[in-house]
Amino acid sequence: MLKRTLTAAVITALALGTATACSSTSGKSGDSGRAGGSSSGSGGTPTVKLMVGGIDKQIYLPYQLAESLGFYKKYGVKVELSTEQNGGVGAEEAMASGQVDMAGAWYNHTIEFQAKGKAVEDVVQLSGAPGEREMCTKKSGVKSAADFKGKTLGVTDLGSGTDTLTQFMAAAKGVKTSQFHRLAVGAGSTAVAALQNGKADCVMTTQPTVAAIEKKGVGTSAVDLATTDGAKSALGGAFPGASVLARTDWVNSHKESVQRVVDALVATMHWIHTHSAAQIADKMPASYVQNQLVTKADYITALNEDKGQFLPDGIMPAGGPKTALATEKLVGTVTTPVDFSKTFTNEFALNANKKEGFTPTTTPAGADG
Repeated sequence: MLKRTLTAAVITALALGTATACSSTSGKSGDSGRAGGSSSGSGGTPTVKLMVGGIDKQIYLPYQLAESLGFYKKYGVKVELSTEQNGGVGAEEAMASGQVDMAGAWYNHTIEFQAKGKAVEDVVQLSGAPGEREMCTKKSGVKSAADFKGKTLGVTDLGSGTDTLTQFMAAAKGVKTSQFHRLAVGAGSTAVAALQNGKADCVMTTQPTVAAIEKKGVGTSAVDLATTDGAKSALGGAFPGASVLARTDWVNSHKESVQRVVDALVATMHWIHTHSAAQIADKMPASYVQNQLVTKADYITALNEDKGQFLPDGIMPAGGPKTALATEKLVGTVTTPVDFSKTFTNEFALNANKKEGFTPTTTPAGADG
C-alpha cells in the first residue's frame, strides 16, 4: 500500500527539481471560452475531448477506468472519450489538428512533433513500457529481433509506435529495415488472423490480443515489451508508453482543465496499484474483458502478467525520454536535436500527488530526460 505521508516541503523540492518547463507557468490558470472542443463556463464543469489509440486495449485501460470509477466527475471535469479506428486518423494526429483536445497515446509522438516544428507535450505518464509483445508462430523460428531477417512482421499500422519499435529492435540487432517486410495488421481479430492465415510471421500486439493468440495456439511471445523490466532488457531502458498528449498552446490556455484530468488519472493509477487485476476487470466495460477473442478469466490472467507496465503516480520516469529518442534516431524518424524539457512536464502530476497526499515512487526525469 502506498504511503500518504508526503510532506509539503518534500513535494515542493520535487517540483522544483523535476517539473519541466513545457507548460508556461505564466499562462492562464483557468479556462475560458472554447478552444479545440473544450469548454467551461464560469464556475462550471469543463468538457475535454480525449481520443485514445485503442481504448479497449489493456495498455490504455486507465482512461476508461477513470470514467468507470467516477474520477473525472469527482475531480470536476467531463471527459468525452473516443477511440481511433483501424485505418482512421491516429489519436495523436487528431489532437494535433484540433479535432480533439487530448490524445491517449505514446510519449514518443511528442519528439516526432517537435522534429516537425509542432509543440506537443505529455502532461501525465501512465506507463513505463510499451505494453507490447512480439508474438511469433513456431514455424517462423523467431526467438529475438536478431531473427527478423527475411520475415514479415505485423505492426498496428505503418508509421505507428509498433512500427517504430519493430524497426528499432531490428536495428539494435544489426538487421536493416530493408531485410524484412512490415505489414499493417491492425489489432485484435485482424492481428490474430494475420498469424492464423500465414500473412505474417510475427505481430507486435498487446493484451488481450496476446492472450487470444496464445489460447488459439497460433503464436508465442518472442520479445517482452509489456513490462518495465522487459522494456529495459529489449530497449535499454524504461520506455514511456501510454500518456496524455496535448498541444502546448492548448495546455497553457486550459491549465485548470488539464489539472483536473491529471488529478483523475493519477488517482486512477494509485487505484490500479492498490487493487487486483480481477477488481480492475470488474470495473471495465463487459465488452472489453469478454468478447470473441478472450474470456474474462483470460483478461485477468493477462493483466496479472503485464500489470507492471503501469506507473503508480503519473511521473515521467528518469531515462524514459532518452530511450524514446534513441528509438526514433536509430530508425531515422528524428535526426535533429531534441529539447526534452518541451516534450513533457511533471508539474500536473506532482500537483495531483500533493493534493491526495500520495508519495511518488517513480524516479522522475529531469529536463535533460
